[in-house]
Amino acid sequence: MPQKILIIEDEKIIYNLLAKKLSFEGYNVFIAKDGEEGLIKLRKIKPDLVLLDIIMPKKNGFEVMEEMQKDEILKKIPVIVISNSGQPVEIERVKKLGAKDWFIKTDFDLQEIIKKVKKQIGK
Repeated sequence: MPQKILIIEDEKIIYNLLAKKLSFEGYNVFIAKDGEEGLIKLRKIKPDLVLLDIIMPKKNGFEVMEEMQKDEILKKIPVIVISNSGQPVEIERVKKLGAKDWFIKTDFDLQEIIKKVKKQIGK
């Protein structure tokens, strides 16, 4: 059974690119367009990995990660953060909240992202 990846991202171009590439790589991909929908899908799907944007409507990525940390099952799911800024203070915060890795949208490289995904959950 293919591994499940949940993309929580509000920018259509980004989630479409990621979903297409990850599906092509053989993963089962789900999309949530804001943090609130993301938490609902997290609890329902229990994905093997989450790609999480920080700046989103309803609930931001920090809030999603804080909720995940309160849940024994969700807090075990690896998170790779998708960030616009990559500010050291932001990266420190997501690391403290349990993020395994991150990438910056301006340095968007699909091959690099696939490498990071495979490093976390294999193929």
